[in-house]
Amino acid sequence: MRAIDVHLHVGFRGRKVEAEEETAQLYRRNSVIALPIAWDEETRTGNPPISNDYVAQVVRTYNDVFPTGWACVDPWKGKAALQEIERAVRELKLIGVKFQAAAQQFFANDRRFYPIWDLCQSLGCPVLFHTGTTAYGAGVPGGGGIKLKFTRPIPYLDDVAADFPRLTIVAAHPSWPWQEETLAMAVHKANVFLELSGWSPRYFPDSLKREVRSRLQDKVMFGSDHPFIPLERWLRDFEQEGYPEEVVEKVLYKNALRILNLDIPSEGKP
Repeated sequence: MRAIDVHLHVGFRGRKVEAEEETAQLYRRNSVIALPIAWDEETRTGNPPISNDYVAQVVRTYNDVFPTGWACVDPWKGKAALQEIERAVRELKLIGVKFQAAAQQFFANDRRFYPIWDLCQSLGCPVLFHTGTTAYGAGVPGGGGIKLKFTRPIPYLDDVAADFPRLTIVAAHPSWPWQEETLAMAVHKANVFLELSGWSPRYFPDSLKREVRSRLQDKVMFGSDHPFIPLERWLRDFEQEGYPEEVVEKVLYKNALRILNLDIPSEGKP
């Protein structure tokens, strides 16, 4: 195993993605394992979810490269959202829950959603939050109705991190234009971590590159956002940035094993 990709999309509606088998073969060729992600924005759009059952089936079918995955729930579904989180974690054995606050149009620190964070904290499952700008809706009039304010880290996600100190929070993507806020959260709060999906590493903000090399090297994980940033491109561009070998190992797999408590053999890595 060369790396653990904590952010892979499968079955994404409205955009071209490879067939499941093709994606699995890509990851096998590159000696990378990955955590596929479900998707649910049904309240805002009326579109049916890419269900947690679908992701669980992908995991069962291609368990050698997809050992587990992320559930996703629409937080506006109330009690049904809570029931689905518990089912996804306890029955489907998914590792945690992904939220895309811009697509789902909610502020994480809205007290109406605090039962969700309380449940995830009680279950001991991490939550993965989209932060910063998004390719979803980019380049079309009005951004397809997506409002970026929902993905600002402070105060929305920071409040949740403070109010639920036993909840493992992973901030997805470089958080432009609020990168400094996410870095501040990760430095300040022991339960906040970062993953680097959605951007080529060559375009990371300088402040992010500096922190990956130094004081946040134990809190950062590799994610590609494949197929929207192709796996092989992300890995190639990351290698060309010249990070120290010990930092590369932490970012590519060691941190994910520890932060997400993944039960994956670690032998045989370069």
